[in-house]
Amino acid sequence: MPMTYEEYLDEVTTLMTEMFNMSDEDAIKYVMRAQAADFFTLHDDLPEMRMQERAIQDAKTIFAQKNKSRHHTPPKRSGKPAK
Repeated sequence: MPMTYEEYLDEVTTLMTEMFNMSDEDAIKYVMRAQAADFFTLHDDLPEMRMQERAIQDAKTIFAQKNKSRHHTPPKRSGKPAK
């Protein structure tokens, strides 16, 4: 039986804390970012997308995207600029 949209977001958040040892705050932050980026738009319209198996898949996808979005910022150098 499909979950409500809110239950589904809660389930994805919970799975992220359990599967990836994330804090509740971090998991909520990443699910909210995914929601803001319209990741869950079809889930709202199609109840069949709000199933446990899909929640597991979406938790993995959001976690993978979170890790891809990390940009390496080199440390600032102090001292004289190179010539």
